[in-house]
Amino acid sequence: MSREQEPAVRRVGSRVVYENPWMLVREDEVERLDGSRGIYGIIEKPDFALVIPVEGDGFHMVEEFRYPIGRRTWSFPQGSLPDRQSAEPEELARIELAQETGLRAGTLTHLGHLNCSHGTSGQGFDVFLATDLKAGEADREPEEQDMRQRLVPRAEFAAMIRDGRVTDDSTVAAYTLLTLHENR
Repeated sequence: MSREQEPAVRRVGSRVVYENPWMLVREDEVERLDGSRGIYGIIEKPDFALVIPVEGDGFHMVEEFRYPIGRRTWSFPQGSLPDRQSAEPEELARIELAQETGLRAGTLTHLGHLNCSHGTSGQGFDVFLATDLKAGEADREPEEQDMRQRLVPRAEFAAMIRDGRVTDDSTVAAYTLLTLHENR
């Protein structure tokens, strides 16, 4: 293996420092190319699905209180299964859309896979465009009991990003994938 192919940092040891049903935090002992050693903290969470439900010239969005930042923000429906379970991305997208909004998608189009917080986690997410929507009842998890939803026109969505009502990086990144998809 040439130096260019060799990982710049390799794990030489690892220990779990915290674990709950949603995440595992580990501390790895690492060795760099020059032989020096250090530590690296990693948050392990399963990949999630993010859904952009489009109706007319707007998006169905959800708003909820986000405890780590201490405020309510808007985002596209997204999530993963309980207890760090995994699922096929399209199945997960359908589950999250129905749970958070009550909507069922006639058509789901995969727009891409992205990584979030790749400096601290290997977690990624699949982005889906949901169309041909049918209304139904939401079935939110206990953590989502304060969630609200509404159809947001595109022009207002852009304003919500500018004025800080949308701060979720995954939502903004997903919108970029949608824009690229629409402009091909």
